[in-house]
Amino acid sequence: MGYSCFVLAIFYIVLLHLCTQRAKGADPTVGFTSLPLNSSNFEIQRPYDLPQSARYSFINGVHRLWVYSTDKPHSPTSKTKPRTEIRIVGYNYSSGVWQFEGHGYVPKGTSGVCIMQLFGASGQATTLAMVVNNGTLSYYLNSVLVPHIYDQWFRLNVIHDVGAGKVRVFINGGLKLEANDHGGTSHYFKCGVYSQRTPSYYMESRWKGIKVLNKM
Repeated sequence: MGYSCFVLAIFYIVLLHLCTQRAKGADPTVGFTSLPLNSSNFEIQRPYDLPQSARYSFINGVHRLWVYSTDKPHSPTSKTKPRTEIRIVGYNYSSGVWQFEGHGYVPKGTSGVCIMQLFGASGQATTLAMVVNNGTLSYYLNSVLVPHIYDQWFRLNVIHDVGAGKVRVFINGGLKLEANDHGGTSHYFKCGVYSQRTPSYYMESRWKGIKVLNKM
């Protein structure tokens, strides 16, 4: 009787593990090739009148980016709002299936800000924008992806299938969004802080483990 209970307990433990893994979903990077990245692939866009060190740091593998709502744009001729962003260069694409992976962190108080963009579209600037408002992480101002994002590291995977015209967003391995892209002929990834409507005075996000992956 004792042996049967032991076997039954093991069975339920294995079943629970399998159900948990299924709920999490498969690793979104499976089948993709991770492309080489170094500092030359990270273009830091920041207020044009300030040195890079005034709005960006890279310490112990963590990119920290911050901006104030009163800052200037990233170039004297730009009419856009303040930003400090990593623009990934060297991997613009127009076809195939591409993926951004990064571990992000948004400190409490940061609001009214875009923390990640998939740039390039037809009739607008972006195919995807991830916006934080009062602790909620959303797809643009529409679908809520994470209701409480502050003060925690999260794994973000964004997959863009150009041929299918689809974008998928995974948070901590779970599929949170599948949406149509917005067309366009050239795309690239960005992350950091980019002021939006009703921004907080201070905005910050942190990133580590940034990768670009693809499969053609």
